Amino acid sequence: MTVEALAGPDERLPDETAGGIQGAAIGAARAIQGAAIDAARAIQGAAIDAARAIGVRMLEGGIIEVLLPANQEIQGPEARIAGEAVRSLAAGRRVPVILVITGVVGVSVEARQAYTGSIAATAFALVGETPVDRVIAHYLLRSRGESIPAQFFTSESAAIEWLRQYVREE
Repeated sequence: MTVEALAGPDERLPDETAGGIQGAAIGAARAIQGAAIDAARAIQGAAIDAARAIGVRMLEGGIIEVLLPANQEIQGPEARIAGEAVRSLAAGRRVPVILVITGVVGVSVEARQAYTGSIAATAFALVGETPVDRVIAHYLLRSRGESIPAQFFTSESAAIEWLRQYVREE
């Protein structure tokens, strides 16, 4: 946003303390400019938060999908919020979970503990496309309970097909 203010005869802004209409106009213009800058920062902050958001949804057939944002390092607070969303969708049941990690830069120890320790899953399918995704998947799986089946896939459809055997009818 561009805000223009009246310039004095010497091309300088008039002194606001001189009062008058020009001073009031300049003050109002600066206030509007400040509000516009604050609004732009809030929008930018919301866009950054949205880019870092973890998507959680129930897929058809009773499988929960957790979609980690690409080009981000996943931290504990976001992982805990996603874990709460998974538990809410599961409504007290154990369900299969597909964790899409394609393009994730990294996962903190705290986030790994949140994923592997707090979700009551019947099975985990981790989906990625690159060798880096595979390394991150193995890092995540390293601390899981051995009683929960888990596997890495490069195809979401193959992961979902594999998870269907772990859907429990209740």
